[in-house]
Order: sequence, then structure tokens, then C-alpha cells
Amino acid sequence: MPSRSTVVPLSSLLLAVAAAVGMATIGVISRITELGAESITFYRLGLGAGFLLLYLIITRRGQQLRHAPGWGVVITGGLLASFILFYVQAMNYTQMANAIMVVYLAPVFSAVVAHFVFHERLRRAQIGCIATALFGFAMMQEFQLRLDNGSDATGLGFALLAMLAYSGFILTNRGLPPRHNNRTGAFWQLLFGALAILPFALIKPEGLSAAPWQWPWLLGAGLVPGFLALLFAVLAINRLPTALYGTLAYCEPLAVVLFGWSLFGEALSPVQLSGGALILASGIIQARLSRRNG
Repeated sequence: MPSRSTVVPLSSLLLAVAAAVGMATIGVISRITELGAESITFYRLGLGAGFLLLYLIITRRGQQLRHAPGWGVVITGGLLASFILFYVQAMNYTQMANAIMVVYLAPVFSAVVAHFVFHERLRRAQIGCIATALFGFAMMQEFQLRLDNGSDATGLGFALLAMLAYSGFILTNRGLPPRHNNRTGAFWQLLFGALAILPFALIKPEGLSAAPWQWPWLLGAGLVPGFLALLFAVLAINRLPTALYGTLAYCEPLAVVLFGWSLFGEALSPVQLSGGALILASGIIQARLSRRNG
């Protein structure tokens, strides 16, 4: 890991930004294909695992897969599948910006859980970040709990479920033993995530079927957010200080907001934009505080 005096190469910064933007494309693919969340989730994880396996073989890292994964990896794979499923469902009912901002409450929520479960003491600055994020969430809702709009209420519910699943993924990953490197661990999580979502996709009337024009988009879901974004993230994590990578990861919600505005005409009010900025700022500060405390 680079020291504070180390000059960070531009290529490493670009890898982190490319990973964040790549992750953000799943919402665009879901909106364009209009396929069920179960299908989108399965193809992102399943094809992503396939591309990653091919990469491991080509780079002669396939032998590292001989070590059987433990139950912790299986559980994180299920949580990963749940997170993506609920996140995609949320974007089917509400604005992409609303969905991603709720999901990005996960880091501050995880800090609260870690305080009680792992006995990690919350400092005043961290409590301030949590309060700021919650206030930002209220601003995103324009200080109204609009449950009269059935679509937005449903989308908000799915986004909250996605946030909880993502928080569980973050916390569970922390307890995993270092039996696999980042690449092989990611492969097993993608694979088990795909297997976990498969039965739910198959019981749908349409199953995993897709029209010919939708297949390139599904391949893109596996290639870009499923494989390339994940690979870029792993490479960036290994090259950048943790706090810096955690900060650059917040390019994902910014990219989602831009995609929603430029491609689907999803405009936000000044109050909502300010609320999103507060959530992002609290997450960035939380990432830096966590690094400093660690």
C-alpha cells in the first residue's frame, strides 16, 4: 500500500474512477432492456464470474481456485446478489438518483452496526457524519415521506432493502479469513451470488429468456459492471491508499445521477441535489475517518 509520501500514479486514479463509473452502468442496462431484476442480476453475476474465470486462467492464477471457499464467502455471495436484485428493482420504481443515494447510506449505517456488534467506538466526527447523511436523505425526499405515490414508495422500500444487504455485505466481508486474494474471492462471490439468484429467475414466467437485441446488453452487464469494473476496483484497491479509494468510489453515485439526467431526463431539484451532496460528503469523510482510526 502506498505511503503518504508516495506519488499516486494517474493510471491508478483512473482505474478507481473507471471502476466506479462501470458499476453505475447497471442501472442504464436495466432501464434500456426492461428485463426483470432477477435476470439482470443473474447475468451480471454469472457472466461476470465467467469473464473473471477466463481472466484467472489467462493470467495463470487459476490454481488459486483449488482452495475451497468457506461458508463466509457463500454468505457474502448471497448478500451481493440480494443487494443487486433490490437495487435494480428500486430503479424500476423510482429515480436512479433516489435509489443510489439510499444505497450509499450503507457505509454510515455499517458504522453504527459495527459500533454495537464489533464494539468499534464511534467518535464525535463519525456521529456528525451519520447525522449529516440522514439530513441529506431527508433533503433528497424534500423533507416529505411521499408514501402516497405508490411507485416511489415501492422504490424507496427496495432501495432500503438494497442498503441493508449492502451493509451486510460490507460487514460480513470484514470477517472473512484471508484464504483467497481479492480476485479469487471476488470470483467465488460472483459465482455463489449467481447460483443464489438462479432459482428466483427461473420461477418467473419469462425465465432467463431475452430478445436478440437484448443479448448484447446482457453481455455488457457481465463484462462492464460484472467483470471490468470489479477488476479495476481490485487493481485500484491494491495501488491506492484506502481512504483515497473510498473517496473515489463515490464517483459511482455521481455517475448514476448524470446517467439518469442525460439519458432518461431525471432532473433533481436544488434541494435534492444539495441532499445528495451531503450524503456523498458524509461518506467521503467517513471513509477518511475509518482509515485514520484503523
